[in-house]
Amino acid sequence: MPYKFEQLEVWKLAIDYLDLIYKIAEALPRSEDYNLKSQITRAATSVALNIAEGSQGQSDAEQGRFLGMAIRSLVETVACQKIIERRGYIQDGNLLNQAYENSQVLARKLQSFRKTLSTQYQVRDEASSYGDEDPI
Repeated sequence: MPYKFEQLEVWKLAIDYLDLIYKIAEALPRSEDYNLKSQITRAATSVALNIAEGSQGQSDAEQGRFLGMAIRSLVETVACQKIIERRGYIQDGNLLNQAYENSQVLARKLQSFRKTLSTQYQVRDEASSYGDEDPI
């Protein structure tokens, strides 16, 4: 019998995103092994792990908290991508563009999932909208 998280579309998207992030990490120079490579893969892994952990026997508020952590980790991967792009570490712009587009889809799905949870017991941080607003 599969675990609840294995059936969630958002978890499947997070795993696909993780695979893409690992491709990006593998293309980084060796000098970034203990910096950006480690950071971006840990953050992407955290997205999937928080979805899984929050799905198992948690209250809506607790699951919402884990989804919030997943969103924050996802945003961290995007920040890493921007640094990678700025530093010129990856010549294949398609790889970074694909990751960015996938991150936006995943962020919207995470936010939607979070909004479906009971708002009666929501935790402190307010949900944000990603991908629909102009950058500041």
